[in-house]
Amino acid sequence: MRFTRRGFIKATSASVFLPAIIGRAWAAEGGAPLPIPDVMDLAGGTMGELTAQLGKSQMLQGVSTETAGYSQAFSGPVIRVKRGETARLKLGNTIAEPVSVHWHGMHIEGAQDGGPHTPVLPNETLDAALDIDQPATTLWYHSHIMERTGAHVWYGLAGMLLVDDPDAADSGLPSTYGEDDLPLVVQDRIFGSDGAMVYTPRGPSLMHGYRGSEILVNGAIRPEASVPAGMVRLRLLNGSNARIYHFHFEDGRSFHQVGTDGGLLPEAAAMTGLTLGLAERAEIVVDFSDGAAVRLLSGADTNAMMGGGSNAGGAFEIMQFAVNPGLAPKLTTPPAMLAGAPVPDFGEPVRRRSFRLDMMGGMMRMRGGGGGMTINGASMDMAVINEQATLGETEIWQISASEMQHPFHVHGTSFQVISQNGVPVDAAKVGLKDVVLVNGTAEILIRFNRKADAAAPYMYHCHILEHEDAGMMGQFTVA
Repeated sequence: MRFTRRGFIKATSASVFLPAIIGRAWAAEGGAPLPIPDVMDLAGGTMGELTAQLGKSQMLQGVSTETAGYSQAFSGPVIRVKRGETARLKLGNTIAEPVSVHWHGMHIEGAQDGGPHTPVLPNETLDAALDIDQPATTLWYHSHIMERTGAHVWYGLAGMLLVDDPDAADSGLPSTYGEDDLPLVVQDRIFGSDGAMVYTPRGPSLMHGYRGSEILVNGAIRPEASVPAGMVRLRLLNGSNARIYHFHFEDGRSFHQVGTDGGLLPEAAAMTGLTLGLAERAEIVVDFSDGAAVRLLSGADTNAMMGGGSNAGGAFEIMQFAVNPGLAPKLTTPPAMLAGAPVPDFGEPVRRRSFRLDMMGGMMRMRGGGGGMTINGASMDMAVINEQATLGETEIWQISASEMQHPFHVHGTSFQVISQNGVPVDAAKVGLKDVVLVNGTAEILIRFNRKADAAAPYMYHCHILEHEDAGMMGQFTVA
């Protein structure tokens, strides 16, 4: 099936009432088995093929929904790559508008990064060669086209990517994919009365970011995972356009965070709740040895401009877990120290840069004026290089946001968060990051070890995708 640009625009211009998420949503039934994505293993020189395509997905009972995906109807396979190798893929596009594949969180050069300067045109095939040299971690990939990223990700052009490091010490964590090591891509979506996926960012849903009334995990609405009666590793990705999740279990059980955007933490951190902003990842280990079924919930997302209660309400369900006695647990206690965690060495910073995220221009545009959302007073312009960094140098970046919380992402590297609103942050507890959720002012320590020229620069941007598409993005070179 071909998805014409005219058809895509028509699909994104439908209208539907957006109810708040409180408990189970209005039309969709949950509880289907958790889908486990197929793995595309690119280790050992295996050539992969990743083609943007349109398809139909059974997300609602008895209804077929038109979706997009990479080499499948919705989303994409879990791609596995190995440190020290070059991962090779052929990137195709059967959709009648440009798409791209941005390798979010990967330490690669600008020419490999898959940003808006390197689109895959309709009926075109590009060769991708990704030089893998970073710690083992959970990343993701998604389309990143100027002013179309929100729509592309919403309809399904995104998937998870795992980096393995064969030379790192064994972490001691659960590692049987699909049994005690589960990828969980969490997203929210809106469905019309005909079952069509609806994307209509305007007015408040443009300013606050576009949120859905149904929760998908790996493309299924509030599914149920079958797990062993022991320790299970959950790789959580907030793949939504704008919703911030406050994860916790309904019975209040504790769990251990063992990894973040850029790799493992040096030691497991016990907690009962975890907040993930847009595009953030976290690896947690949960003990299911009591044999009890339990629901994973999220607190309400109240992130909105000037304190408005966007999507206010009570806790809502993400998914369920049920213990399967037929699955033998391979781990019964979480490791206290995590072997193989990265030991970053940024060195001393040589300069400081400031980035101010501003939505007021976007509000004026919403009211019929000009301008757009900005960083340091400028909206994204593909022809303008906003910053120039030097290869191998360390810098401090200060990011400020006054109207609401903004997840700030930098391409091509990982960084350390060193302070939030002037309060120092323990880097060992936060780990390496490529997204920082800014609520006021944040400082990050950042170093660039890969090149990016003006033909294929790196991006920095708010990862609320409607903000990014409205101009809250800039670009920089590294030489």
